[in-house]
Amino acid sequence: MRVTPRVASMAAMKLAVEHVRRMRGGAQAQLMRCDDEAYYIVKFQNNPQHLRILANEMLATRLAARLGLCVPQVEVVEVRPEIIAYTPDLVIQLGLGRKPCAAGKQFGSQFPGHPARLAVHDFLPDEQLRSVRNLSDFLGVLVFDKWTCNTNGRQAIFFRDPGGDPGAADSTAGGSTELSTTGSGHTAIGYTAMGYTAMMIDFGFCFNAGEWDFPDAPLRGLYARHRVYDGVAGMEAFEPWLARLENRITERVLGEEAAQIPPEWYGGDWDELERLLERLYRRRERVRELLLSARNSGRDPFPNWKVRHA
Repeated sequence: MRVTPRVASMAAMKLAVEHVRRMRGGAQAQLMRCDDEAYYIVKFQNNPQHLRILANEMLATRLAARLGLCVPQVEVVEVRPEIIAYTPDLVIQLGLGRKPCAAGKQFGSQFPGHPARLAVHDFLPDEQLRSVRNLSDFLGVLVFDKWTCNTNGRQAIFFRDPGGDPGAADSTAGGSTELSTTGSGHTAIGYTAMGYTAMMIDFGFCFNAGEWDFPDAPLRGLYARHRVYDGVAGMEAFEPWLARLENRITERVLGEEAAQIPPEWYGGDWDELERLLERLYRRRERVRELLLSARNSGRDPFPNWKVRHA
């Protein structure tokens, strides 16, 4: 499977123009405003986890969008040396010191609205969790995380009204619209009158972070709140997502999405990237087996799936 890397033009990239705040998490990402007036959570090439975290985020998030999962829009964000030089918080904290964040092409995950006006939650009480309008996405993302061997816990955020941000739908137009994802990885934010929307975030530890291998384990990929799996009575609950994986993720699609990754995010090792894609393509056939392994783990993540498989 040959990968032809795309050379991103300056016009195709977003330019970071303002630092907002440091984010939580091991990658030490930063929330920044870009020249399109949108806000992005930016992960830097010299983050403490691994350079390949950026490549993983770009590839996995775009592939998740191909399955129809609600994920952020992702972009290459240019961070110029001058904004780093004049922003004391744009640093990577180390055990015995700190170093400036790297300049150049960084990974950006778009925040789903204006951070001062949109309330975003990483936890919902059980009653509100049941009101999440796209709860089935947790089944889809489990299929995805099993396929890609996400070795980090599944993370999601929840939000409602985007607060009238640019690009949001008009809530007075006789009904509500929903947040949707396109096959190109772009997310359209709309007004949802009732309930919350769940957005799946943080794909950097797919493919086992910087290792680019697949150390499968039964409980990997599961969301900590098993209540999201209450509707699972058998493998048929996952079948729509498995069908999308098998039908939509072709060798051509894998090559197209891998070509969006700046080569400096994986050290220019095209052969290694191609080997990763080849293994990913073959692994589509293993996902049912991996789901059964989770079912039979003894931790009972699917309490309403009554038939135990050997």
